[in-house]
Amino acid sequence: MDRHVLAIDVGGTKIAAALITVDGDIVARAVRPTPTGDADTVFDALTEAVREVLASGVEPVGVGIACAGPVNPEEGTVSPINILGWVDFPLAARVRRLLAPGLPVKLAGDGICMALGEHWRGAGQGSRHMLGIVVSTGIGGGMVIDGKPFNGHSGNAGHIGHVIVEPDGRRCPCGGFGCVETVAAGGALVRWALRHGWRAPEDADAKMLAELAAAGDPIARSAFARGGRAVGLAIIGAAAVVDLEMVVIGGGVANSGALLLDPIRRTVKEHAGLRFLHDLRIEGAELGGEAGLIGAAALIVTAL
Repeated sequence: MDRHVLAIDVGGTKIAAALITVDGDIVARAVRPTPTGDADTVFDALTEAVREVLASGVEPVGVGIACAGPVNPEEGTVSPINILGWVDFPLAARVRRLLAPGLPVKLAGDGICMALGEHWRGAGQGSRHMLGIVVSTGIGGGMVIDGKPFNGHSGNAGHIGHVIVEPDGRRCPCGGFGCVETVAAGGALVRWALRHGWRAPEDADAKMLAELAAAGDPIARSAFARGGRAVGLAIIGAAAVVDLEMVVIGGGVANSGALLLDPIRRTVKEHAGLRFLHDLRIEGAELGGEAGLIGAAALIVTAL
C-alpha cells in the first residue's frame, strides 16, 4: 500500500491541504479561501481543509507545511506578511494537535516549498542550483542548492520579492521601499496600469490585465514589461551571488506566460555581464498551484 504525506500550503489568498504519495502523486485535495480576522479564524479554515482530505481514513506518515513568510522552522512559528492575524503564530504545534501523537511535522516557507516541488517533480528536475519564484498576490522564492533546499540561517532564504529594485519606490508591506513585490506582484501591476490611464472596472485584477495585454492593450503590456524587468533585475543579483543554473517562475501572475517571461529573459540577457550568467535558464513552472503542496510533501519524503 502507498504511503502518504499530509501536505499543507498556506498563502494570503488560499489554504490548501492534500494527501500525496511518497512518489509525489496527489490523491486528495481540499482548498479554503484564506479568511481575514483573528488567528483562530484563519486556523479554522486550515482545520476544515485538513479534515476533508483525511476523511478517507488514510494515516499519513508525516506532515509537511508550506507557509507564506517570514517563518521560523526551528520554532515552528509563522508571521506571514499577508495574513495579519498570524504573528509568531505556532503553526507547527497547532497542526500537531490535529493529528496522531508523534507524527513528524516539518515547516518551511512557501517559496522554498515551491522550489523544492518544481525540483522534485516539475521544471527543475535534474538541476542542482535552482531558484524558484512565485509571482502572485505577493512575490516569494526559494532555492535548491546542491540538490537540497536552502533555508538560510533563519529559514527565510529566497525572499527575492523583497530585493530592492527601485530605492525611491513605493512602500512595501514588509516595511521597505521599492521591493520587487511593489512593482511586479499582481496588485502592483494593476495599480500601475490604472495610474497610467488603463480604463478598467472596479474589480479589475491581474488576470484581466493579462487578458487585455495579450489582446494588445499598450498600457497593460507596459505594466507586464515593467514588472518583468523588476523580476529580471532581482534574478541577476541572486544568480551572481549564488551561481545559479536555473530559475523556475510560477504563480498566478506568471500564468500569463510570455507576457512576463519575455521581459524577464530580455532583462537578464541585457544586464547579466558576467560570463557564468550567460547560460542561466529561465523557465515557467510546470506544477502550477500544486508546487507548494508537492514541495511541502517533499520536506517529509526526503527525510524518510
